Amino acid sequence: MNLLFVADPLETFKTYKDSTYTMMREAQRRGWRVAACEPRHLIWRAQTGVQAHVRRITLTGHEEHWFHETPDAPALRLAALRDFDAVIMRKDPPFDSEYFYATHLLEQAEREGARVYNKPRALRDHPEKLAILEFPQFTAPTLVTRDAQAVRDFHAEHHDIILKPLDGMGGMGIFRVNAEGLNLGSIIETLNRHGAQTVMVQKFLPAIAQGDKRVLVIGGQPVPFCLARIPQGGEVRGNLAAGGLGVAQPLSARDREIAETLGPILAARGLLLVGLDIIGDCLTEINVTSPTCFREIADQAGFDVAAMFMDALAAARKG
Repeated sequence: MNLLFVADPLETFKTYKDSTYTMMREAQRRGWRVAACEPRHLIWRAQTGVQAHVRRITLTGHEEHWFHETPDAPALRLAALRDFDAVIMRKDPPFDSEYFYATHLLEQAEREGARVYNKPRALRDHPEKLAILEFPQFTAPTLVTRDAQAVRDFHAEHHDIILKPLDGMGGMGIFRVNAEGLNLGSIIETLNRHGAQTVMVQKFLPAIAQGDKRVLVIGGQPVPFCLARIPQGGEVRGNLAAGGLGVAQPLSARDREIAETLGPILAARGLLLVGLDIIGDCLTEINVTSPTCFREIADQAGFDVAAMFMDALAAARKG
């Protein structure tokens, strides 16, 4: 197999926890070839189709200087995406205009014969906050609106709420407002920009104290362990980027119910890898852009998530 990873700059990888690095390491262990590029390296011409300026790499096994580049002639560095056995889109959020344009270039590459995972159209069709709206049977009470009064009414009904922007990541921009309602007006103005921007509001779930669980679903099947990201130091956010403590644990019956219901649906849409966020018994987000936690689950629970992913990738490629 000859793989191309579309990702952030290789020099920025934190290999001790990076899931894309873990994928690459497993691919190389299997004897597969690994190349990488950034979205800015994608290029289209009518005569050649979608190509990329790629870096063909070999992993060294060291976590600091973790790769070296295979010396290619300049002509060989510009490669057509259709010539790879699989293109794996692993660019981290935010899902901004450039990410959006990259999905269109990747979709054009699909028309030219490339195999891209996750499917570019599915990435666009499943915004990570709003994708839960399709599955209300699993969610906490939730409101999506620009209207400030609707947010106030929701707070009056539920008393303790979480507000968050639709384009946030890593816990960015999340606010909790309890029954006292302190600063609710200011928070609404900050997030919805006086009615110009849509926000999501959810009933606060006390089960966050036991962790915001990341449940990985690969090829429609749940990974048997999740990573509970537990808030630390008075924080309401469990995100690892916000200082949460990650603890691997077996899936609960409810975790498995949610994952087994959503998994086949999302896989059929071209989402080979999905990260479900579950607090207590409630689904809060569906992550599709660059789901993580491979390394933490493998290190703590001994389950090789990267091997499961590469098995699913090989099966999808044959399919």
